[in-house]
Amino acid sequence: MTLIIGALLFGLYKQLNMEQNYQVSENLQSQAQHYQQLASTVSRTKFAEQISRADSKAVLVAWKNGNNVIGALSFMPDDMPFLPKTKDFPILTTGPDKLHILTGGIVHTKYGNLLIANRTDHFTAMLDKFVSASATAIMVTIIVALAMGYVFSKTILSRLTHYNRLSEEIEQGRYDTRFPLSWRNDEFDVLANQFNKVLDTLENNLMAIRGITDNIAHDLRTPLSHLRIGIEQLINQPADNIHEHCANLLEELDHCLSTFDAMLSLTRIEEGQLELERQPVSLHTICHDLQDMAEALAEMNQQKLNIELGNDYTLSADKHLLFQALFNLVDNAIKYSGENATIEIQQDGRHLKIIDNGPGIPDEFKEKVFERLVRLDPSRHHQGTGLGLSMVKAILTRHNANISLADNHPGLIVSIDF
Repeated sequence: MTLIIGALLFGLYKQLNMEQNYQVSENLQSQAQHYQQLASTVSRTKFAEQISRADSKAVLVAWKNGNNVIGALSFMPDDMPFLPKTKDFPILTTGPDKLHILTGGIVHTKYGNLLIANRTDHFTAMLDKFVSASATAIMVTIIVALAMGYVFSKTILSRLTHYNRLSEEIEQGRYDTRFPLSWRNDEFDVLANQFNKVLDTLENNLMAIRGITDNIAHDLRTPLSHLRIGIEQLINQPADNIHEHCANLLEELDHCLSTFDAMLSLTRIEEGQLELERQPVSLHTICHDLQDMAEALAEMNQQKLNIELGNDYTLSADKHLLFQALFNLVDNAIKYSGENATIEIQQDGRHLKIIDNGPGIPDEFKEKVFERLVRLDPSRHHQGTGLGLSMVKAILTRHNANISLADNHPGLIVSIDF
């Protein structure tokens, strides 16, 4: 900034100096032509009178008539060049400013050489004042720039130091640390806000991992304990009971393996590692298949399963995976609605609903149930892995469908929009 201001002031100084020289040169040339024409039209006496009456404020002239010098100047300096060339020379006066600087030159007339000069010391003084003011302005600019730069750098450095300290705290495992936001809303605040969002996501993911780890430990602890106890008791079992005892142990082991298989399948679906075998699928056909598969289960629980179809809709989907997701929802409705409940499958165009009149799901758990290994039954009374709804959401997401849960008062409404 200082260099730019200095360059502008230097350019202005050069422009003023050029303008001064131009005006002086033009004035001298104009006066030279005037006196040349005057000498060619009047007598020598008249010419002398005109020079004597010349306005010294406009131009200073001197003409040597014999041994006398006529005009505003009392002498003619030696070695003065002929106009348009000029030369500076000093004169002494009786006024307050005793020394004046003049710029002038000689012009040849009919009656001899005539000295024409302009006073230029006031222009020089003005330029000197301009240079002094410019130097002061540049110095003030440098001081202000240095002061502002120091304050600005200290402010930035303090914020960077603070951010660095917070980063070290995060590195040490304090993931609840957040970068502060100021009232400035500057680039640092934008960056800090973005880092805070990343830290929120990181903390949520870590909490989810901890929750999944706890749920895995909780779900597998019991079957693994049963396996260990069963293997210890296998030695003491009578020969007739070994087959039945081994079958029970295999059932426990299958439950453990099914949990891991479901988690692996869920990861493959979410990460897009599982290729979908897409084909045209009718929602009418899917709904009829759901009714055929789930009707027997509903009757076993003394429940009613109704189906209500509107306009059909055909989508490009993996029929096997889509049926698996929708059947999981119907199976959950049958499993958790209780005896004498009514389950309805409603479809119209892109919209599909699975409705029951069971106990429903509390509002605070409506989003949480889609997370891995989350089960609303803390006692694990119902057999399951806690991955069913996570799998449902992953499959529907791969099919660009949205799922939402709402209250049926009583019961639950599962809405799916394709």
